[in-house]
Amino acid sequence: MERSRRSQLAHVHHPIAAPLDDAAVRRVIGRAVTRDDARILDLGCGQAEWLIRALEAHPGATAVGVDIASNALEEARAQAVARGVGDRLELRVGDAGEVAPSGPFDVVVSVGATHAFGGLLGTLAAARKHLAPGGTVLVGDAYWLTEPTADAVEMLGEYEDLATTVEKITADGWVPVYGHLSTRHELDDYEWCWTGSLAEWAVDHPDDPDSAAALEASAMHRTEWLRGYRESFGFHTLVLRPTEG
Repeated sequence: MERSRRSQLAHVHHPIAAPLDDAAVRRVIGRAVTRDDARILDLGCGQAEWLIRALEAHPGATAVGVDIASNALEEARAQAVARGVGDRLELRVGDAGEVAPSGPFDVVVSVGATHAFGGLLGTLAAARKHLAPGGTVLVGDAYWLTEPTADAVEMLGEYEDLATTVEKITADGWVPVYGHLSTRHELDDYEWCWTGSLAEWAVDHPDDPDSAAALEASAMHRTEWLRGYRESFGFHTLVLRPTEG
C-alpha cells in the first residue's frame, strides 16, 4: 500500500496529523501567528490542516504549503475551498527540503515532518532560511518520556528526553516562547484514530486491492504502539524565535 495513501486514510478522523486536541492547536497557532496579515509557510504540510486553521483564525493571512504527497495536497485544496480560505492558500508538490517558495515568511511551520530534514535541528536550519526578521517557527517532534526500549528506538528512531531536546534547540540559536506537551489522552487518541481509521476503511472496502494491506498495517501499528513505545513516546510542539542570524 502506497505510504501517502495509507497516511491519508489513517488521518481521516484526525486531520491535524499530530497528537494535539483542537484546543491545543488553537493555543499553539494563537501564540505562533500574532499578525493578521502574516505570511505562513508549512514545510511538509500533508493535508495542510495547520495552515487552513491558521487562515480561518486570521482572515488577512496568506499561506504556502509544500509536501511530496500529491494526493494529500488534493484533499487540502478541496478542504481549503470548502472552508473559504482557498484563495489565500498556495500548495506546491515537491520535497520540502528542496522546493524554494518565495519568502521570507513571518511564520514557518513543520509539525511531524522532521524526518524530511534529517531531524529536528535540520528542520530548524531549513526553517531559518525562509524566516523573516522577527519571525516565528512552530515545530512539532517526538521526544522520550522515559528510557525507551531498543525496539522502540528501532521503530521510531533516535530522540532525546525533553530537557536535552530543549537544550539542543537553545544551543542552536533558538529561544522557546511557548510549548505544548501532548497529554496521555492526546497521544492515545491520536493512535486510536490512526489505527482505527485505517482498519475501518479496510473493513468497509473489502474488495479494494489495498484492503488487506491496510488492515495488516493497522494491526502492526497498534501492536508496536501498545507493546513497543506507548510508555516512552512523547510529543512536543514548540513556538520558537531565533536569537541570532
